[in-house]
Amino acid sequence: MSEDPVTVDELAEKADEYLHEASLTPPEYEALKRSVAELTPIFSAANSYFVLGSYGTPEIRRLQVVKDRLNRQPDAYAFLMVDIRSEWTNTYLKFRLLADYTDVIVGVAEHARGGFLVEQGYFTALEEYFAKTHVFKREYNTIDTDTVDTNVDVENPYSGMQTAIFEMLDEAGRLCRWTTVEDLFDCAGALS
Repeated sequence: MSEDPVTVDELAEKADEYLHEASLTPPEYEALKRSVAELTPIFSAANSYFVLGSYGTPEIRRLQVVKDRLNRQPDAYAFLMVDIRSEWTNTYLKFRLLADYTDVIVGVAEHARGGFLVEQGYFTALEEYFAKTHVFKREYNTIDTDTVDTNVDVENPYSGMQTAIFEMLDEAGRLCRWTTVEDLFDCAGALS
């Protein structure tokens, strides 16, 4: 990424673009100003990774595994959306701004419930996001269903929309399949 940190005015300009007909309220603008300091690591690291996935229990633990593995690289900064804590009232705007300025978007897909389904739609709708997206897709076919630590239908965990996105990423060489946490750790290690 650029070595120059983004300015509040640049963020506000992008925010106005993403809000279409609306504009930032004074409190939103003030929150955006406070957010700039939190974004500094994105610009100062050689490689920044925006890790997305479900924040449910136990899924968030696996997001932390990916984040921690990526942060072991020299001059890397990996983060979850919740790590940027400023008072963002508009999570759509927060996602777009973080995705714009991050080098790599990393999705950890485990099922079609909650998580980051809307964001997955952006992976394919916006070329600039698709070009920097890698997804780690959980496979359930080789797992003993009695030991799966999630509450999903392991026979049909993904939606048709997700399946199409996975196929596109696989063709681009940016889909990694995993079944165990060790596999997930290896997927993250392959990005370094």
